[in-house]
Parts: sequence; structure tokens; C-alpha cells
Amino acid sequence: MLSPVLIGLTLLIIVPALMTIPVAFTRYDALTSPEWLGLSNFREMFRDEMFYNGLRASFVYVLLAVPVRLLGALLLALLLNRPGRGMTLFRGAVYLPTVVPDIAYVLLWLYIFNPLFSPLNVFLPLFGGQDGAPAGWLLDGTSAQVAIVIVLFWTLGEGFVLLMAALQDIPRELTESAAIDGASRWQQLTRITLPLLSPMLLLVVFRDTIHSFQANFVATVILTDGGPYHATSYLPFWIWQNAIDYQRFGYAAAMTLVLFVVTAVAIALQFAVVRRWRAAYFE
Repeated sequence: MLSPVLIGLTLLIIVPALMTIPVAFTRYDALTSPEWLGLSNFREMFRDEMFYNGLRASFVYVLLAVPVRLLGALLLALLLNRPGRGMTLFRGAVYLPTVVPDIAYVLLWLYIFNPLFSPLNVFLPLFGGQDGAPAGWLLDGTSAQVAIVIVLFWTLGEGFVLLMAALQDIPRELTESAAIDGASRWQQLTRITLPLLSPMLLLVVFRDTIHSFQANFVATVILTDGGPYHATSYLPFWIWQNAIDYQRFGYAAAMTLVLFVVTAVAIALQFAVVRRWRAAYFE
């Protein structure tokens, strides 16, 4: 039953990822034979201001997106983890943006953020603007970063499903016994539900961290094209530009390896923090 998925994973992800390693040490334009350069690509990378800009923008996005997506998935799972009419429909609506093709989904948001006829312009008076006036939602570096976070926030369906499954595995007898003993809803949540959810919450954090380092590419290309002033030139976008626009596949492969390492270090740091917190909590 798993073999189709494993075969596809091997051919489409694992093999290309392994092929990236030798390419990273070459000059390769897909037209001529690769030329061995050793560590030259990496030395150039660490002098490249655009590389640092992309790395910094990616870290900003991860720091903004991961907590917001985790909190959103958790709140929606808690809200919809109850019997009632229409709950199946609401759960499906939460998951729907995750399965909509990325391009179609982002094109919808391109209309929403349109400076002239954006439906968001009705909220301009709340921010000191004039209702009906053009709004540069994607023309300022900070607001463009926030816009990308907002666009991809709604694709939290996978984390939502995982947390829903974990909530349904919690025995109802635990919360019922706590309620009989006089525990409030907040105490039931903080003393029973969240501690039992912590392994799944950690898994969702790891998954969203890995996802967030890579998943903003389509939104960036369609909404901002890396702008304004390279504010949304995330590292995957800069890798794509070097590979496709500049035909520098070796340099792009080197940056891809660094992106893998940065992601692994971020996960390791999160895991170390959680282990230290658990050790302190249970002592």
C-alpha cells in the first residue's frame, strides 16, 4: 500500500536532492558539461548580499508564520472538535485551501490585494487612510511580508487535521473527571488538553518550520516578484532566480544545500529547547 508513495518520494524528491550535492561544487548551466569548482560557489555565496537578504527574509517569514499557523490550527481544532450540525462542512472548509492549486489560490489573493479595487480598502480608515483610495498593500516591504504570511496562513489544513486527530484520541473521561472535581474550562485546557497534545504540537511546529522555509515561493513569484526592494526575496526565490534566470545551477545547488542545513539547525534548536523545557518542567 505504501509502495506508490515511496517510489514517488524516491524518484521525485530523494534522488534529485542527492543529485544536488555534487552539482553544488560545479559550474553548470545545463548547456555544457559541469566544471568542477570545489568550494568556490560557497565562498561566493558568503560574499553575496542577496544571499544574506534572502536568508534574513526567510527567517523573518518563519518567525512570523509558524506561531500564527500553529495557533490558528490549534484554535480551529479546539473549536470544531465537538459534535453538532454542520461541523463536517466547517472542517472541510478549513482544509479546502490546502488542496486548492497554489497558483489559483494566490491569484485570488492577488485580486484581494489589488491597490485600486481591493475589498480590503474598506478597512483603510482604521489605519488612517481614506476609504476608496488606492492602497499599496504590496508596495511596502513590511506590509508585503505580512501579506505573504496572511496568504499562506489559510493553508493550515494539514496541521489542523493532525491536531483534530490528537484531540479525538484524548479520553473524554479525563476532562469529565476534572470537571466533576471543579476544574474550570481553562484549567482543563492548560492542565490536561495541552500537555497531552504537546507531542503533536511539537510535530506540527517541526513540520511548519520545514514547510515555511520553502512554501512561500509561488506566493512570492505571483504577488511581489521578490519586491518591493527585495523585501520578499526569500532564499527559495533567490535560488530559483539563479537557476532559471541566470542559468547558474551549480550556485543554486550550493544555496539549496545551505537551505537544507539551516532548516536542520532550526529543527535541532527547537528540539533542544523543548527537551530543556521538559526537563525543567518535570524536575
